[in-house]
Amino acid sequence: MKLSVRIAGLTALAALLATACAPQTSSNSSSDKDEKTGTLRVWLFREVGNDPKEKVVDSVVAGFEKAHKGTEVDVEYIPVETRAQRVKAAFNDPASAPDVMEYGNTDTAGYVKDGGLLDVTEEFGDWSEAKDTDPTAKQSVTVDGKMYGAPFYVGVRALYYRTDVFEELGLKAPKTMDELASTARAIRAAKPDLYGLVVGGAYTYGAMPFVWANGGELASGKGGSYASGIDSPEARKGIEAYASLFGDDNCPAAKCAGMGGNDTISAFAAGKAGMAIGGDFSHTAVEAGKVKGKYAVVPLPGVKPGSIAPAFAGGNNIGVLKSTSHRTLAVELMEQLASKKTQTELFGAMGFLPTYTDVRQRVATEEPFVKPFVQTLSAGTKFVPASPAWAQIDSSLVLPTMFQEVISGKKDVAKASEDAAKKMNTAFGSAG
Repeated sequence: MKLSVRIAGLTALAALLATACAPQTSSNSSSDKDEKTGTLRVWLFREVGNDPKEKVVDSVVAGFEKAHKGTEVDVEYIPVETRAQRVKAAFNDPASAPDVMEYGNTDTAGYVKDGGLLDVTEEFGDWSEAKDTDPTAKQSVTVDGKMYGAPFYVGVRALYYRTDVFEELGLKAPKTMDELASTARAIRAAKPDLYGLVVGGAYTYGAMPFVWANGGELASGKGGSYASGIDSPEARKGIEAYASLFGDDNCPAAKCAGMGGNDTISAFAAGKAGMAIGGDFSHTAVEAGKVKGKYAVVPLPGVKPGSIAPAFAGGNNIGVLKSTSHRTLAVELMEQLASKKTQTELFGAMGFLPTYTDVRQRVATEEPFVKPFVQTLSAGTKFVPASPAWAQIDSSLVLPTMFQEVISGKKDVAKASEDAAKKMNTAFGSAG
């Protein structure tokens, strides 16, 4: 998924650790009904600066309702940080579940295992636009050769930086991760009211490029057999590099340890930071902020000069819940929400990169801001283990907990990563 962990504060962390777990459901939640009228409930994620997204969706809904007399669409925008609890409740109680749902691409395998998503393989195959779907995006809705939704958008992260601050201080865009750290500290030293590089202890996919760039991996394996790699020497080097950015000389731990991805982008957009790691999907929020016209974007640098740090191949999907009593209508609405037309409009409204190769090529030639993100995609991206265990690992905040333990000084890198690896391996083992 575009999917970053966006949790504000250790109190929320503790509460989620106590309550969030993989939904326990069975296939008997499937509905045999296929009603052609009535109300369709839709859950979509609430973004930073959500109004443009709502306008695009409202247009889709209006057209859908006009074409289907007697049908109403009720759209609810839910916070990403509470999705685990909401989806768990929906899977356990079909009466409270939506018909159509946006979900992170990292959640697919877990949601399928829990019996929550409808198999739409046949409909996807008959959908004329689907043939132009990016193969990687298509894979994100595929489990054991079957399709469980439609790709909604693809997202990667790059480095946003303040051109006015860089010009004033005589700085250049960093070419390596070491330069990134030194540039961040130079900004903080010259302008103590700014974070140099705003970072977040709960910003998993802002942190992972540091692990990947240093040769670390989340896990290794395939199918039903995975083993955590977060405690390897290479991964530990990346964890240490990221954790070193939390200090008074850049981003004070007291303020930054609890930040998630939305928090860091909000800080940058508000003019409170010299740099931030943000996605193509962050563009609209930044444009709406105080730094409009005073920033640029480059790929996040890797360890070696001129290299690009591997980014998480994020993005979101749209799926139909197995419990829907409006199968035909729900699948059609899913296709309209994920259509080329809608994705083109969402790109214009939010900066979401389309999942269709032809549409993406077209918008990339029209909008210069897309270039660094396309470069990042071309340089090679990383994804989470294709295991249903990942939903549990993600919702249990294993990685944010690890980073926050290191940042707070509660544990050193070796101990925190060792404990995180144990939790991951337990989840992998229980998933089968």
